Amino acid sequence: MVLRNTYLERLAAWREKQVIKVISGVRRCGKSTLLLQYISRLKASGIADEQIISINLEDPEFDSLHNHQALYAYIQKRLCKNKFTYVFIDEVQQCVNFEKAVDGLFIKKRVDLYITGSNAHILSGELATLLSGRYIEINMLPLSFSEYLALAGINSKKKGTDNRMALNNYLHFGSFPFTASLSANEEMIKTYIDGIFNTILIKDIAKRIGVDDISLLENIIKFLSHSVGSPISTKKSAIPSIRQAEKYRLIL
Repeated sequence: MVLRNTYLERLAAWREKQVIKVISGVRRCGKSTLLLQYISRLKASGIADEQIISINLEDPEFDSLHNHQALYAYIQKRLCKNKFTYVFIDEVQQCVNFEKAVDGLFIKKRVDLYITGSNAHILSGELATLLSGRYIEINMLPLSFSEYLALAGINSKKKGTDNRMALNNYLHFGSFPFTASLSANEEMIKTYIDGIFNTILIKDIAKRIGVDDISLLENIIKFLSHSVGSPISTKKSAIPSIRQAEKYRLIL
């Protein structure tokens, strides 16, 4: 595990400030791990276990909290008196009408609130509406190159170290944290990334905008990924799937 110090410092700067800390980012970029690292930092600073409430709504253990009344009641009865309670809700979008629970907790005294969600579910425009300007957003990215080197166990400061192969792997395989631990095994990394791609394609994009033709959507995405930097017209394109993209409002 590599410490995501850039994001940890951003969270620390907003500690105990009366705003909701929202951590957004693509799936598998390390949001849940960041929360665990920040909780460890809080405990190291002297915060007691009973002052920390941590909920991962993708964990079946918390299936009963997928509506806002249950989530709010669960947290409310565990709040500490006369000292701060640090509340972490991971994958908050799993809770129906989560903003109602979050807004209710926000008005409580001495509640330091942190939530995470993927970019597909927690968009800046929607947050402004749902949380009424009571939040700050920290958009998290996958690993930087220096973080990738650290996770891969490469000491970039060691004299004589040649990072060219690592850079090639970083550019070729991408920077999702788990890929750095797969020892540049191309087959394993491709399988892992394909899983992320399919999850985003089906769970995030298709479900969100109501696409029922998944193969069409996949063809459009593949075409666009090979056309980066080139102008594309949905009306003049020779590719039928691109012409059909307008009905899904994928290209504006």
